[in-house]
Amino acid sequence: MQHAPAHPLDSGRLTADQVVDVARNGALVELDEVTERGIEATREHIDALAAANDPTYGVSTGFGALAIRHIPAERRAALQQALVRSHAAGAGPAVEPEVVRALMLLRLRTLATGRTGARLGTARALAAMLNAGIVPVVHEHGSLGCSGDLAPLAAVALALTGEGQVLHGAGGTRPAAEALAEAGIEPVVLAEKEGLSLTNGTDGMLGMLVLALHDLRGLLEVADLTAAMSVEALLGTDRVFAAELHALRPHPGQARSAERIHRALAGSGIIASHRAPDCGRVQDAYSLRCAPQVHGSALDLLAFADQVAERELAAAIDNPVVLDDGRVESNGNFHGAPLAHALDYLAIPLADVASMAERRTDRMLDVARSHGLPAFLAADPGVDSGHMIAHYTQAGIVAELKRLASPASVDSIPTSAMQEDHVSMGWAAARKLRRAVDGLRTALAVELLTAARALDLRAPLTPAPATGAARDLLRTRVPGPGPDAHLAPQIAEAEALLRSGEINRIAHQLGGHES
Repeated sequence: MQHAPAHPLDSGRLTADQVVDVARNGALVELDEVTERGIEATREHIDALAAANDPTYGVSTGFGALAIRHIPAERRAALQQALVRSHAAGAGPAVEPEVVRALMLLRLRTLATGRTGARLGTARALAAMLNAGIVPVVHEHGSLGCSGDLAPLAAVALALTGEGQVLHGAGGTRPAAEALAEAGIEPVVLAEKEGLSLTNGTDGMLGMLVLALHDLRGLLEVADLTAAMSVEALLGTDRVFAAELHALRPHPGQARSAERIHRALAGSGIIASHRAPDCGRVQDAYSLRCAPQVHGSALDLLAFADQVAERELAAAIDNPVVLDDGRVESNGNFHGAPLAHALDYLAIPLADVASMAERRTDRMLDVARSHGLPAFLAADPGVDSGHMIAHYTQAGIVAELKRLASPASVDSIPTSAMQEDHVSMGWAAARKLRRAVDGLRTALAVELLTAARALDLRAPLTPAPATGAARDLLRTRVPGPGPDAHLAPQIAEAEALLRSGEINRIAHQLGGHES
């Protein structure tokens, strides 16, 4: 794994960009001296409570519905290990390494706040495991998003103690004890409260939200660019994207999207070719004319979800939690509702943006509505099918995105003998949002392929510098118009182009988009 410079965990402060850097780029993390002293000071309060006669939840009692059970001192280490073993009860396929690294980092961030009572040695060991690139096996199913992401975090905690499995090679696994030994990391023997401190957080949900927000910022920018390409290809007008029109409805995302599309179309020879008063076109279809309204709404919701993520990145999620005066108090901050709602909200406009892209694609392929383009953009319609079935793929994905837009957070199944009688289902909301982000990328990739081919077919008319550059960049990976070819690899190449961020750089340089 390629290591970027280390990010300091200054009393638990992290930015979203740092989370992405650690999760995806293998950046290192470190605990500074002030943070370490804060962790040690908090631990002193836990040690004092452990020695006291009065029971304290998570320190000298059982967990959940078993909190009424007082645990004698000589059994408390066994209690913590038993909690981690029993809670590491996930099932299904392993989730992506970047998700596991994100949740590991975010749990370490919470330990660094000094609110959990975990020992300094435990925090250091978790940092070392993260820096060594050791990724525990975390399963798809096991979190209800309340009491935090229990099973996923327990899988990480189990590996930290030298038990369980970690990822190894291409799809393989190996014992955590082997990986720790190879990295020179001593397995942790958990002390009072540490089982809860390592498992009681919203870190999986938050990690997936941060990663999705990072991806969606780029994809919504691409959506404005592909919309501009489609407007050109369909001989649409750029006048509807003028700032004065969007100022009449002052949604900031709408204005931003309209400006992006307007700038992407600046200097277009295709637009200029039909701007004369004798042009018979009065209004473009909604999928062209209303793109800023739909894309902009998604941008505004992205801004809201950014706020939720920022607040959660400033939070200390644990139960019980250690306060400034040393008191250890139970609370409900582990409930994932704020994250679950944001994750669910995002899936709705995401599906709508993809749906609008699909409508523009269909319009370019329909000889009755494409204003002179060949049927399905085929080289020899009838012999060739052109992009007909690429559109089928796009339509199927859009249908799936509509299903994924159904909220997970409105569901709740009581657990733990009715102690946990309302749960957020935030983990499920995050998992489906990840699938939806991938679907949006594919839907936009198909529009990019189709619009680029249509622009080629408009020659000798020339596109705008920005849209033309996007078309030309695609041509370094995918050939231009010609007889039917295997389309699946072309769709994959367009997806890879979107994933790489190269097309966003084109937009920044030539279309005036902000980074």
